[in-house]
Amino acid sequence: MNSTGVTLDTCGIAELAAVVETLSDSVLHANLTPLADGEVVELMQRLETCKRQLSALDSRLIIEACNRSLPEGSGAKGVVPFLRQTLGLSKYDASVRVKITMQCGEFFEPTGHLRPASLVKTAEAYEAGNISRDHVRNIIDVMNHLPADIAAETRAEAEDILVGHSRIGWPDDLPKIGRDILARIDPDGKVVSDADRRRRRGLILGRPGVDGMSWIEGWITPELRALLDAVFAKLARPGMCNIDDADSVAATATVVDSKVLEAAARRDRRDGGQRTHDALFALLQPGVDPTKLGSHRGLPVQAIVTMSLNDLERGAGVATTASGGHVSIDEALKMAEGTKPVLAVLDADGLPLYLGRCQRLATPAQRLALIARDKGCTRPGCEAPASMCAVHHVTDWAKGGPTDLTNLTLVCDHCHALVNGSAEGWKTVVMGKDSPYRGRTGWIAPKRLDPTGTPRVNDRHHVGEWVAAAIESSCRRWGSRAA
Repeated sequence: MNSTGVTLDTCGIAELAAVVETLSDSVLHANLTPLADGEVVELMQRLETCKRQLSALDSRLIIEACNRSLPEGSGAKGVVPFLRQTLGLSKYDASVRVKITMQCGEFFEPTGHLRPASLVKTAEAYEAGNISRDHVRNIIDVMNHLPADIAAETRAEAEDILVGHSRIGWPDDLPKIGRDILARIDPDGKVVSDADRRRRRGLILGRPGVDGMSWIEGWITPELRALLDAVFAKLARPGMCNIDDADSVAATATVVDSKVLEAAARRDRRDGGQRTHDALFALLQPGVDPTKLGSHRGLPVQAIVTMSLNDLERGAGVATTASGGHVSIDEALKMAEGTKPVLAVLDADGLPLYLGRCQRLATPAQRLALIARDKGCTRPGCEAPASMCAVHHVTDWAKGGPTDLTNLTLVCDHCHALVNGSAEGWKTVVMGKDSPYRGRTGWIAPKRLDPTGTPRVNDRHHVGEWVAAAIESSCRRWGSRAA
């Protein structure tokens, strides 16, 4: 007997569904005011797990409906139309459910044998409520891009890496992890090569409409993206190049007064797309020299790429840009041959090994080293790339903290404001030698969020490192089994 008073072994599925409806209605209309802050968060997490488990039931129901030929009997022209007309779903939602069913559902073969799910680990985590539908959708997209002829062990390890991240991470990070996995198991570019990307490149400007506006669409290479990101990081900031504000900071301003920029940013009502448009417009104005755009957060406006020494020696993996993008190792080396891009190579511990075009102990050199090491904001969960971050003293300058690399870290403006001496403020520390993250910046949340005060690091910008470690571990494990 469970807490609802319903005996599960004697209760039919219809009665169980009725119980779920009753409980859902009771929870929906319950008084939440008496709950403490922590209890609200706990309730959200528990209900999210329940919703995930119920959404995983979709695959079984879709398979059952197909086995009974319900789509055909309803007059629908397929499973997706059947789901749309039966459940009132969008075409996208119905298609996603069918795609998940095909990969995570169990089907009976014509022989009567039950065929296990194609992605067994994904299906298990989904049914347990550990990962969401968005996690599953992204895992399927990554797995479908893997080479068809790779070893079954490698494919299983790739799925294991993706599911392992999904249990603790965000669905949005899975495509980035997938790119890193693909770059490491397909170093020769047999699946997606730089030549393939160059073939797809292209921008189309449509004909002007009645109002004179033109649409634009197309694909740009990772290299062009890296160069544009470096420019937009400065020129598309709030307060920069605003065509609606004559007093905003212009693209030709090599030195930006922080107070003037802050005042212009407060007046700025543009969205991200409008700021990008105005930045490109400013860049193409007569008299604007792209090589003389001044500095952004203490560094010249330029593309900065980092890579590990191990990847450089193997010629596999990807290099990371300061804006969070990825380029292949070969293309990164080509970019580094020019006069503007800066190449940073990291050692096995992820620490800067070589920094080209830098002066020792100069502020720009320190920032370059931080970009190579931290890659973005270090507060757990934040996805702001290095190009959007300021330099922060882990031990505050006012408390005797030195301006040394060991005491500096990258933090975006929003997260920087969270660090203060109040009870609601976050704290930063340097992870010790006994930590697997030694030398990196740990963040301690306020007691109301984490009573244990455990320092945590941000892995969102370091997926390539643990993907590489997981694949190396897999190779050793499968190699020892083969022996």
